[in-house]
Amino acid sequence: MKIFIIHSYYPEFLKGFYEKNPNLKSSSYKEQKSALIKEQFGTADFYSKNLSPLGHTAEEFIINNEVLQKQWAKENNIQYSDNIFKSNWLEKIVEAQILQFKPDVVYSHNLKIVSLESLDRIKKMTKILVGQIASPLPDENFLKKYDLILSSFPHYVQRFKELGIAGDYFNLGFEESILSTLRKTKDQYDTVFIGTLGGKHTKGLDIFEYISNHIKLDLWGPDSYITKNYHGEAWGHEMFNILYNSKIAINRHIDVAENYANNMRLYEATGSGTMLITDAKPNLNDLFEAGKEVETYSSKEELLKKIEYYLIHDDERKAIAQAGQKRTFRDHTYRVRMVQLVQILERYLNKNV
Repeated sequence: MKIFIIHSYYPEFLKGFYEKNPNLKSSSYKEQKSALIKEQFGTADFYSKNLSPLGHTAEEFIINNEVLQKQWAKENNIQYSDNIFKSNWLEKIVEAQILQFKPDVVYSHNLKIVSLESLDRIKKMTKILVGQIASPLPDENFLKKYDLILSSFPHYVQRFKELGIAGDYFNLGFEESILSTLRKTKDQYDTVFIGTLGGKHTKGLDIFEYISNHIKLDLWGPDSYITKNYHGEAWGHEMFNILYNSKIAINRHIDVAENYANNMRLYEATGSGTMLITDAKPNLNDLFEAGKEVETYSSKEELLKKIEYYLIHDDERKAIAQAGQKRTFRDHTYRVRMVQLVQILERYLNKNV
C-alpha cells in the first residue's frame, strides 16, 4: 500500500523554525524537510517510519510550508512563476506531488487545507481519500468529500455515520523513539502546563489561574492569559524535553472533546515519563487506569490538592509516572497505531475494489 500523508504545520511554528534556521530557506527540499522532521512537531514522520516495517510505503508532505513546497516544485521541474502560483500555489504543488507519488491512499490531517474543487481532483488520483480529525469540524461539504474519516472522538464517528460518511475510531499515540533524544537539563520543573490559554482555548482558564495563585505553575504555549511563569512557545522536541524534565504535567481537553479523553498530551506526557494529571472523563479507564497510571481531577480544588500531595509523596508520583509510561509503551505507541491503521485502510480499500 502507498500512502500520501498530508500535514499542515502551525504557521507560528514554521515562522519560528525559519527564523532560527535562516540558511535553510536556500537549502534543498530534502535538507529542509529532514531538519523539520527532527523538530518532532505534531506527528512528524511517526506514521511513515512505523508503516515501513509493515511493508508499506508512506511519506509525509507538509503542504502549507511555502518555502519547502516551492523548493520541491523547482527541483521537480514544475514550472514556477508568480503568474502560475499566486494564491493557489498550495493546491497546484500538492496535486503535482500526488500525481508523481501515485498513492493508493491520500491521508489528510487537515480536512479543509485545500478547496472542495481540489479535493475533487485529488479523489481521481487515488483509490481512497481519507481524513483524520480531533478538532472542530469543518463545513459538511468538506466532510462529504472524504471516502473515510477517522477520529479519536467516538461521538464524531457517530456523527459521520449519521451524515452517510464512512467513519472509524482511531486513537492518537506516542513515538517511543523520541525518548532516546531527550536529556536532563539544568531546568527542572515541578508542575507544568503546555498548551493554549487564549483565543479559542479559554476553557478551564479559571482552573489554571487558581493553581498558579497557589503554587508555581510553569506554562508554555502560543499565547496565555496568565503571565506568571509563562515561558512562551514550546513545540516538538522542546516540548517533549520540558515534559521529560517535569514532575507533573496537567492536561485539559477542549470543548469539542465533550465527555471523551483523547488528546495527544495524554500520550506525550506519559510517554515522556512525567506523571499526568488530566481532567476526569468517563472513558479514561479505557486508555489508562486512573489512580495507578495517571491521576484525574474534577475541580480546581481537587487538582491543587493532588498536585500538592504528589509533590510531597515523591515515590508515589514516580510509581504512577512509570506505570503510565509502561502502559503507553505497551498500548499507545505509533508502532501499535500503524498496525491498527493498516487494518482499517485495507478494510475500506477492499470495499472499493
